[in-house]
Amino acid sequence: MLEIPGKACGPCAFCCKVLEIEEFTKKAGVWCEHCTKTNGCGVYATRPDVCRDYHCRWKEERSLGAQLRPDKVGTLLMDDPDSDEYHAVCDPEKPFSWRNPLVFQHLVSEAKADRIVVAKAGLRAWRIFADGSWQEWA
Repeated sequence: MLEIPGKACGPCAFCCKVLEIEEFTKKAGVWCEHCTKTNGCGVYATRPDVCRDYHCRWKEERSLGAQLRPDKVGTLLMDDPDSDEYHAVCDPEKPFSWRNPLVFQHLVSEAKADRIVVAKAGLRAWRIFADGSWQEWA
């Protein structure tokens, strides 16, 4: 994937907090022990495949502006690697970050494109529909 100008991780390491990483026995919502928070991954060269395979939609999609950088809105946007679902992953400490108007508008547009859109925060999840409605998922 080609780098998009202005789309580097920079000070953002939000993925290192909100994602669960079984290889490190790291739970969602807890900072990874290898993350320096200001300089990113401390084991970048030897990071596990799950980290190597992760793709941040904000970095890869030109239409997602600077104001939607994950650490700024508290929501990580990503394609689920195991399904066709589109996920908005939030910090469990701020479970409704996905309801930020900018984020929510984007999620509804993904739902209108016939995607299954799910917002997640820890063990909680919500399905977002094309009409702008949403419901908690069990």
